[in-house]
Amino acid sequence: MEEAVQHSSPREACGVFGIYAPGRNVAPIVFDGLYALQHRGQESAGMAVTDGSTMMVVKDMGLVTQVFNEYKLASLIGHLAVGHTRYSTTGSSTWHNAQPAYRQVGGAEFAVGHNGNLTNTDELAGALGMLPGMATSDSDLIAELVAREIGNTPSLVDALVRVLPLMKGAFSLVLASRGHLVGVRDPNGFRPLCLGKLDDGWVLASETPALDIAGAHFLREVGPGEVLVVGPEGCESFHPWPPERVEPKLCLFEFVYLARPDSRLYGQEVHAARARMGELLAEQAPVPADMVVGVPDSGMPAAEGYSRRSGIPYGHGLVKNRYIGRTFINPDPRQRALGVRRKLNPLRDAIAGKRLVVVDDSIVRGTTTRAMVAMLREAGTREVHLRISSPPYRWPCFYGLDTGTRAELLAANLQVGEICDYLGADSLAYLSLDSLKRATGVPGAGFCDACLTGDYPVAIPSNLSKSVLEHPGVGGGGGGGGPKQAVPAPPLDAGQQARSMQGTLGG
Repeated sequence: MEEAVQHSSPREACGVFGIYAPGRNVAPIVFDGLYALQHRGQESAGMAVTDGSTMMVVKDMGLVTQVFNEYKLASLIGHLAVGHTRYSTTGSSTWHNAQPAYRQVGGAEFAVGHNGNLTNTDELAGALGMLPGMATSDSDLIAELVAREIGNTPSLVDALVRVLPLMKGAFSLVLASRGHLVGVRDPNGFRPLCLGKLDDGWVLASETPALDIAGAHFLREVGPGEVLVVGPEGCESFHPWPPERVEPKLCLFEFVYLARPDSRLYGQEVHAARARMGELLAEQAPVPADMVVGVPDSGMPAAEGYSRRSGIPYGHGLVKNRYIGRTFINPDPRQRALGVRRKLNPLRDAIAGKRLVVVDDSIVRGTTTRAMVAMLREAGTREVHLRISSPPYRWPCFYGLDTGTRAELLAANLQVGEICDYLGADSLAYLSLDSLKRATGVPGAGFCDACLTGDYPVAIPSNLSKSVLEHPGVGGGGGGGGPKQAVPAPPLDAGQQARSMQGTLGG
């Protein structure tokens, strides 16, 4: 997937991790779990650890290995923790917005990590009477909502039951009080969250590889609209939303690009799904060529599938600098602009004079792909046939990815032939939406494809923007730039918003 400022690719969601393991010191396990989720966000990292009596929070800007070292980990003592890696969607990339978000209310304290993006942030902040700057990210707003409710309820869980039905949009959460670990997935399940079992405890994580590195056995995915509470009582499940409000809509781009290839979603291995995307793409858009090349790393599985189905030899035409990482995650446009030259370099002897099928997973803005095509031409490639293992990316995401406005999206403004001319390729073809869903192995499981179709499962306010909480108009209509039309969200029956949980699982 492309990666630079004007580059054509979605930027990451966040990664969340939680663990409850009595008798163990879990900070090193959280470190490993966050390291396994580093691909989901590279701006900041943090964790909150408690021993049951006090809670310590360490968070900072940078990668997991930059934020934590053996000395910091040694100071974080406790058996219960949550951790987070961040890419900013609502709220700028600053230390204040690093997570977990922490609150202390009376004698209680808790921390929360959030993957996703609320769509009614402005409305919630206004209802609380918050002034600009009191909360500068939707994740901080969630913490504030829960903190204010804790004073009226006997526990963190009871506060959550009151707050969760008020929230709209995408949110997979991990929360830690002094006594319990809590996992939450919004009723559409936009962002992944899974549950694993240790011999002596439980683990929650955005993706299954984080369970593997923690030594946890994968049990299942947390269901859309489900709340899991882990503590001395075991693992209990609750559903605060009415059944009619629950409709699975996992982000389809988790399969295309966001998730690690060794992750499992809807019971399917992501790598195998991406290879099937390439196979179906070869059937849908064949072309005479000498070699199939994948754009490292995200285009490689689909390229292998394309080669296998087409019979065209698979080869390596581009080398990736492994130390660059996912440069597009960096929110500074000037730093991202140099990403393609820093990250990719052609194998000139392998591609000179050849007709290439170049497979990538998506094009969003197009700048990186255009630079890559020019680089291949300079290296002597005779023909460049671009094949993209997803449909044209035409609409911005408001559920946890930062893709910019529709005006910035290449396919929103140009037809396929025009895109091909702009990129400088000899031909261009995209995988159809039906084929993409079929490639997942679970086409009817329920997906959000709003970025491809403009069909938003939850309504998007016209004032929604990344900086909605940082503008003077917060609580009264500040911000800017959602789509002009959106599908209304299903109405919530206030009488069914939450099941009573009085007196259970104190925080």
